[in-house]
Amino acid sequence: MYIFPAIDLYDGKAVRLYKGDYDKMTVYSEDPAAVAEDFRRSGASHLHLVDLEGAKSGKACNLDTVRRILTVSGLFTEIGGGIRNEETVYDYLSNGIHRVILGTAAAENREFLADMVKKYGERIAVGVDIRDGFVAVKGWTETSSLTCDELFSRISALGVSTVICTDITRDGAMKGTNRGLYAELSRRYDLSIIASGGVSTTEDVAALAGLGLYGAIIGKAYYTGAINLREAVRIAEHDNETNHPLP
Repeated sequence: MYIFPAIDLYDGKAVRLYKGDYDKMTVYSEDPAAVAEDFRRSGASHLHLVDLEGAKSGKACNLDTVRRILTVSGLFTEIGGGIRNEETVYDYLSNGIHRVILGTAAAENREFLADMVKKYGERIAVGVDIRDGFVAVKGWTETSSLTCDELFSRISALGVSTVICTDITRDGAMKGTNRGLYAELSRRYDLSIIASGGVSTTEDVAALAGLGLYGAIIGKAYYTGAINLREAVRIAEHDNETNHPLP
């Protein structure tokens, strides 16, 4: 399993929200590129970025910061937040992002998702953000009528290979990850699933690795010191070569 330490970007800074609430934002660093470099020094090979401004506006609001992060860290990097048209997809991919994550667009525009997967293949992932069983959209500011299972079924049918699944109620709450959810999704769907939300301890990391997941995102637990990133990478990496040889 790969560990994806996360940087949420807002106004060029590394921040964290509590349960997706923009009014409960904590700024952790004025220099996100330095944070990414620290991830690399701690043994991480992958990075998860979220453009929080883009998630609300539908534009790539932090592209200059993203470029610097890529240049400084050299990590395999995926990004989500406001990617709702091909121009934004292309902007990110042409600037060195390895994989883009479609969230609102995947939930609301099946044809667009199918077109992007056809054109860019495995460089397109889908973010499934869940609140009480339903898919949240537009930076988690709205909850759609689409259920988790409905979107997962659509994703599978369209040939998407990687899904970042976030339990919003666990995000930033430091109450542990929803192991039952990921066990069920892993059992039902033949997808590379990245768990997100509430990964708070090395026990969470070990449990998710034991499910055979593709990856796990660590956010607030890194910034508060609850999880030692080097230790988390060590716990997760033992199954990489056998289960997930490619990024």
